Amino acid sequence: MTRPIPDIQANLQTVRERIRQAAAASGRNADEIRLIAVSKTVSSADIIRAIDAGQHIFGESTVQDAMTKLTLMRDPANEWHFIGHLQTNKVKHIPGSFAWLHTLDSLKLARKLSTCAETGGVVVNALLQINIADDPDKFGMHPDSVFTFVDELLRAGLNGIRLRGLMTIGRREGSAADCHRAFSQLRELRDACAIRFGGSLFRELSMGMSGDFEIAVAEGSTMVRVGSAIFGERPVRGEHSCTTIDCTNTE
Repeated sequence: MTRPIPDIQANLQTVRERIRQAAAASGRNADEIRLIAVSKTVSSADIIRAIDAGQHIFGESTVQDAMTKLTLMRDPANEWHFIGHLQTNKVKHIPGSFAWLHTLDSLKLARKLSTCAETGGVVVNALLQINIADDPDKFGMHPDSVFTFVDELLRAGLNGIRLRGLMTIGRREGSAADCHRAFSQLRELRDACAIRFGGSLFRELSMGMSGDFEIAVAEGSTMVRVGSAIFGERPVRGEHSCTTIDCTNTE
């Protein structure tokens, strides 16, 4: 069956309006929320269509696919976020190509990322990936280990990394109430980190995808990672939502 051609401009308008309404309903300003268009498995042509529609922030989750696209679209107007699990042998590709890494979850990764960034004369904005649902199928650190991890990270003096906040993926097979609870827990953890380590290090919350970004906005998300609601259903395994089975991806 031929995949339907998505109306990317219309989809972006719809997603932005849904963000605006969700923000207004919770007493927030929609300008506080960054929309990351998740372009994994998406063609360069479709990304260019999104750029033409005014979208300039994109998220990729595999280095090989991302670097192919970035060689074609190196424009300072566009901001690229790496949102997938990052293997240490791929770290060298991040600094200079991606402004943000959403999935920092080990000191080994942090040290290598910082070294590569300093060598390249750049700084990478980093979010700690938290397995807020304690799901064995997900990457990320347990919430109880975050304070200890941040203490060690700050003592390491890694100048190539700028710590900015927390990221999570919503609960697998969860209800809307489960999503609210998980996202609320991440916000509370972010706030506790801000008190302990300083608010400038913990301003951001990356949570919410195509199936649950309005709930995430209601719970304080500052970044939502939206893929199929913009680019259409992917020709691979389905995306996450609070009511779907697969919750291992990041859009």
